[in-house]
Amino acid sequence: MVYTKKILAFFKALDLSVKLPKGVEVMNPYQNEVAFHLCEQFYGKYYNDTFQRTFILGINPGRFGAGLTGIPFTDPLKLEEECKIENNLTKKRELSADFIYEMIAAFGGKEKFYHKFYFGSVSPLGFIRDGKNLNYYDDPKLQKAVLPFVIETLEKQINFGLNRDVAYCLGEGKNFKFLSKLNEAHGFFNKLIPLAHPRFIMQYKRKSMLHYVDDYLTKLSDPASFIS
Repeated sequence: MVYTKKILAFFKALDLSVKLPKGVEVMNPYQNEVAFHLCEQFYGKYYNDTFQRTFILGINPGRFGAGLTGIPFTDPLKLEEECKIENNLTKKRELSADFIYEMIAAFGGKEKFYHKFYFGSVSPLGFIRDGKNLNYYDDPKLQKAVLPFVIETLEKQINFGLNRDVAYCLGEGKNFKFLSKLNEAHGFFNKLIPLAHPRFIMQYKRKSMLHYVDDYLTKLSDPASFIS
């Protein structure tokens, strides 16, 4: 079965029905017909084959990117301008998406990149509290509540046929620490390589963006050099 069908079936079945800490809301764009149709177009365009991909894992979707489009690190603007998929969503920029599409261009373009890699997140559904993005690890109660969901959804995505030799983690701090412990316990991947998170780069290291693009390209192209 081609990746497109596996990915869309996974999205369609996503449901987080656990008790969350007070004030925490879940973002599930896949229950929205508009967002799901955009996913059908995107994954139909770039993943309609059986070629093995390598997993790149972010934290969890944000309000202006995957929380709207359903596609990790792709905001409505990038979806239309870069991927040529028209949409009527509010054209707000997501900082992480800005970096990712700069990196993808440097890698050789969308077709080449998405033929080799699959973006996901430790939690494939995002969270909001007080109208702002909330990372799964920002609240210990939230992290504990979503742990079974995280494990289950990681296993389901790996079973698409993703590369188990190596995967990449976006975020060199809390996200990497959490995912590394999970990987030690469950053996998802033989090796896990951290990359600086796009949001961190764009918010705090923007002047060094090209350095980080080069770092991504080096590690994505030659993972063996960074595996101890």
